[in-house]
Amino acid sequence: MAKQISIPEEIVEFFQKPGGRSLMVKGGAGTGKTTFALQLLEELAEPDKSFYLSTRVSDDALYTQFPWLKEKEMRGRIIDSSRILLETLYKPSEEEEQKVPDEEMQKLETAKEFLKSISQERGPPTKVDRTRLTVLLEQNRMPEIERIYTRIEHVLPDKPTLVIDSVEGITHKYGIEMEEFVMTVQKDLVENSNTNVVFVLEKPEAGGLEYLVDGLITLSRGEIDRKRVRHVTLEKLRATEIKQPYYLLTLRNGRFTSFTPFSPQPSQKEWNIQYDKENYYSTGIPDLDRLLGGGFRKGSYNVFEIADNVGSEEHNSVLIPVMLNFLKQERGIIAVLPGGEHPESFKKELTRYISEELFNKYVRIADYFSATSPYPYVMPLAKTREEMVRTWRENESAIRGKDNKPIIEYTGFDALEYIQGDAPAIKSLFSGVARIKISKDIGIGLIKPGLKVTQEIINMADTYFKILDIDRTPCIYGVKPRTIIYAIVADELLGTPNLKLVPIV
Repeated sequence: MAKQISIPEEIVEFFQKPGGRSLMVKGGAGTGKTTFALQLLEELAEPDKSFYLSTRVSDDALYTQFPWLKEKEMRGRIIDSSRILLETLYKPSEEEEQKVPDEEMQKLETAKEFLKSISQERGPPTKVDRTRLTVLLEQNRMPEIERIYTRIEHVLPDKPTLVIDSVEGITHKYGIEMEEFVMTVQKDLVENSNTNVVFVLEKPEAGGLEYLVDGLITLSRGEIDRKRVRHVTLEKLRATEIKQPYYLLTLRNGRFTSFTPFSPQPSQKEWNIQYDKENYYSTGIPDLDRLLGGGFRKGSYNVFEIADNVGSEEHNSVLIPVMLNFLKQERGIIAVLPGGEHPESFKKELTRYISEELFNKYVRIADYFSATSPYPYVMPLAKTREEMVRTWRENESAIRGKDNKPIIEYTGFDALEYIQGDAPAIKSLFSGVARIKISKDIGIGLIKPGLKVTQEIINMADTYFKILDIDRTPCIYGVKPRTIIYAIVADELLGTPNLKLVPIV
């Protein structure tokens, strides 16, 4: 099952390597570059050893856009470029205000030299290299960068982290070339002063600057069926293996959240019932219930279209909670499984969370190729038309029980179309939908690309959802009702098969 994380693990590993590292972040407007940079600073750097230099917006604007920055430890990291310029013009520098007496400074220097002398290897730097900055300052004074160098030196020999947002903002302000500025910071701070630096670009193209830095990522956004989708692409991360170059991401609540690839990790916990609301059957997924106004309406037919790149384990992750929730309330399921799925594997999946006895009593799976079966949950239908109808009705009556409880009719239409042909499959659909509406059951239909009966099924559907894979993360969105795209992730507290739907915004 997919999990929601913040920063992709390759980027975390990249910055945890010895020595300084530089990462360039590029992307168009509104792709989440600032959000990413702030979150990286929060999660990977210590509060008193990290700095965010903002040239695009003031710190007050940042606090408005990202309320979580108001926490005390984050406020101390934000450096407003325009404010520093005024402070530099009208106030003494930080060094002048807090100048250490010569006698004390001599003691500090002596102590540092002593520590160096007893070290067998050269330790991390204790002073910032200003070689290239000195050359730049001959062209123009840059108070923000001068102040940053000083602050970083106060952190050494520990590793500082600096975010510059944006490169264009600094270079345009002082009339210097971006390449010259990036190379200055790369050499002085990253390579010679053990500093991690994140360069944020305002444009989607790096213009050759990517060759100067250690890492490059691209943030982008696009559309699927006129619904927003966001990606982060790991272009290069020097000395770090990129296991997955593309990640789906969301900027929900002003936070950068990416998603790990789908990986089935079933828990062994019993299923906890999600109880129904009036006129609705719960889907077993609280977030999906909310999208539907309470769940599947009683007597409704509900269709899920599965994209080509979605495996059975991915789409079953959505359907299994629905079925478990029914079975735990001793309600039955009659199923025509989709092509490629087998009764034994279906049973194995569900009996992870319910008893085998419950499954055998309340599940019936149609088998159109056998006249008999040793399994109580398999319904053999290789018979005459009259015998087939009688067998179906007898099994349906058995799982409804004496209280005539509602059931789920689950149909994989690729299998039904293959077995019966398109015209009989459509006829089965019409009669099934009519029967479901009268009996107040639930119909669930699964369709895949290329079926001849697809449009007729969609026309009959009360709800219609599409399940697709985006950057190896299973996602879902509604056509009826219309919704945005949601990532399907495991509930971190309850574990699989409990799910959450995370909006991609």
